[in-house]
Amino acid sequence: MRTLTFVVGTGRSGSTALSGIVNEHPDVLSLNELLSSVQSRGFPEGLLTGEEFWRLLADPNRLFERMIRSGVPMPEFVYTRRPGRFASETTGIPALCLMVLPHLTDDPDGLFDELGKQVCRWPGRTAAAHYEALFGLLCARFGRTAVVERSGYSLDRVPLLRRAFPQARFVHLFRDGPDCAVSMSRHTGFRLIFLMREILARTGAERVEDLTEDQVSSLPSELSELLAERFDPALVLDRDLPLTGFGALWSELVTRGVSHLGEVPAHLRTTLAYEDLLDEPREELTRLARFIGVEPLRQWLDAGSARLDAGRRGASRRLPADEFAALRECCAPGMRALEGGERS
Repeated sequence: MRTLTFVVGTGRSGSTALSGIVNEHPDVLSLNELLSSVQSRGFPEGLLTGEEFWRLLADPNRLFERMIRSGVPMPEFVYTRRPGRFASETTGIPALCLMVLPHLTDDPDGLFDELGKQVCRWPGRTAAAHYEALFGLLCARFGRTAVVERSGYSLDRVPLLRRAFPQARFVHLFRDGPDCAVSMSRHTGFRLIFLMREILARTGAERVEDLTEDQVSSLPSELSELLAERFDPALVLDRDLPLTGFGALWSELVTRGVSHLGEVPAHLRTTLAYEDLLDEPREELTRLARFIGVEPLRQWLDAGSARLDAGRRGASRRLPADEFAALRECCAPGMRALEGGERS
């Protein structure tokens, strides 16, 4: 029986490295950033034809396209580093091609075409049923028996995923809060998330997509210009953003995420600390493999252990003492939530 596991977390917790490790297991279909690629479009209500479902996967992600055109692509955008026939300036890059398919094959354009021909012929069914069919199609295509989807910034999706896939398993991957906040503060995507959250706080809107013209015009230019189809990259890269703000963001996401995961039956969830993965890679990868339903093969354990970089730990402790103390205080609620979640 095929298993389905979601690796969820705040992002900047070693999840990209973990995706690479999981992808090397011969029995695992590793879906890298699938949920991030389709974002809120991914689970519409009601029945969808095969063509409608394919549009969710094939239409470019508007936010990611704006980032690429503006010169602030995220390092996770694999397709832009090995470009094929799609480009943001011309055709737009299909959501599925940006991060998911290049993780599976050196010919993402060819696999995209192959999938499109089949998916468009599928009968009407729910989005969740379409995703299950897609997982099955890809497992058959690559000879895999377990599906692992991993997206950053995904903890808030746990309730939705529980409803869509009641038997899915969840791995909460987390990292030391101050270290994670420092990494967020240096990452293009999280800097933009921080600024978008400021836009929502100032306007009272729930989603950027819902902003009215009056709300946009009420914003200072350094924020309103971020909503254009192309913006000055300096607005994201050069703005002085408070490190403590990223600590508060990390705490908020973790606290809410631990609460969401507490609603998942105990046998369907586990935790994985990035620091434990660095300290005891073989033991933690063995535990992970068994949880997702595959064998912890010796060769895979060797390769996975070699991919981990212990030097990425402890960045926050190199901050000045007062900055580190302030950051720890902002992260304290999240750290307490993690301690409570691990005991539950």
